[in-house]
Formats: sequence, structure tokens, C-alpha cells
Amino acid sequence: MSNKFSLSVILPTFREKKNLEIIIPEIIEKISSLNYVLFEILVVDDNSNDGTIELIENLNKKYKNLRILVRNGPNSLPNSILDGIKNSNNDFVMWLDADGSMPANEVRKLIEVQLKNFGSVVVGSRFVEGGGYKGTVLNEDNKIRKAIFNVYKSNDSVIAMLLSLLFNYLLSILSSVKVKDLTSGFIIGDKKMFNDECFLSANYGDYFVYLMKDLNHKNVPVLEVGYKCQTRIYGVSKTGSSLMQLVKLGVPYIKAAIK
Repeated sequence: MSNKFSLSVILPTFREKKNLEIIIPEIIEKISSLNYVLFEILVVDDNSNDGTIELIENLNKKYKNLRILVRNGPNSLPNSILDGIKNSNNDFVMWLDADGSMPANEVRKLIEVQLKNFGSVVVGSRFVEGGGYKGTVLNEDNKIRKAIFNVYKSNDSVIAMLLSLLFNYLLSILSSVKVKDLTSGFIIGDKKMFNDECFLSANYGDYFVYLMKDLNHKNVPVLEVGYKCQTRIYGVSKTGSSLMQLVKLGVPYIKAAIK
């Protein structure tokens, strides 16, 4: 029996084929360099029609530790993550966005911190030292202006970026949780620490607020590790691009913070 650290990396997806072609080999390469880590990549797909399923089946011929779980129910980010946790083969789980905004070298960084802090949950944070947002670094001058310029040139939404910053500031005030990046979605920990209800109660990314509050209530240490979030490689953000869409999406976050 292996005594290696066992990890399942969960990638919730919907129409992210082009991004998966790039990020899966990169993630596998980075984690494989950690010889003491036994891992799998689990793609949890909301029945995409862009060739995602065929791509994973083809990549599996090369990467035997890669597999896919296709969901047939309504599209749901929190339920996809929960399904990934429940179907994972290993003791620890990590999940992250599949759009390339969370680079493979940052994946390795979070794993390395987890290996030194088994009793903690580790969160990738854009808003602590060492973190960056949409191609900018926190200690740069005029970082918001640079971030807006980077996003404007990309497939991401400037409005979504600005509201994300605003939401995190507001959530930190409304919530008793000390975590600064309450919309991170980039996390690793022992899967026994994650409560199903945090996902089942959520609408979209607000699951992360419920999760942080639950961990805080259970006195589970949460370590925020700065990472440099990038603009998405291909495709359009699932959070929408209009102000009305984003405000509507933000309401559940506020409810989660004050509930």
C-alpha cells in the first residue's frame, strides 16, 4: 500500500474544451514533479456539447490518472464540485476553475502548503500578499487600472472583475469570516472537512461563502496563500457580462454572508 499523499483535483466544466487542452497537461506536469503525491484529475462536466467528453477520453490514453464524470442534471457549479468530491478516489481534494485563470504553478504551490499543514484547509487568494488579480500584482502602483486594461484585452468581463472586488470587500464586512478572498473557488483540503450542505444550499459561487463560514464555525484553520489570477484563456465568463446579470448573481452571496 502506498503511503503517498493522495489528492483528487476536480475541474468543474461546461464548454471549456479549448482551455482543458492547455491546462490539463500543465497541471499533470506540475503535480507529477512532486514525487510523493499520488493524484488524479477528475473533470466533472455539465454535459458539454463542445467536444469536452471526447477530448478527455483521448487524453486518457496518455494520462491514465485522468477521468471524466458527466452530469445529466441541471447545470450547477456547486453541485458539480460536490459530485466531484463524492466521486473522488483520494483523501484530499482540490478544485479550481477550468478557464486557465488559476495557473498550474499556483496549483503546485497550494499543494506544497497543504503538505506542511495537514490539519488546515488552504485557499488560493488574490487579495493577500503574493496574490494578483487579472494579470496584476497587489503591490503594483495603479493595479486597478492595469487590471482593467488586462481584462479589456481578454475574454473576461471588466464589470465582472470590478464587482468581484466590490463583493469581496462587502462580504468581508458582512461576514464574521477573516478570509479575504470569499469568492476564490481555488482550494485544497481533506474532503472530510467539507460539508455537503454548503454546496446544496448555494446558487453559484456563493457556496464558497457558506463553506468558509462552516469551516470557521468548526474552528478549522484556513490558510490563505497568495496566487496570481490570470485572465481566462478562451471562452466567455459564466458569470455573465451585463450589470443586471451580475447584480442578480451577487444577491445570493450577500444572503450567504448574513445568513
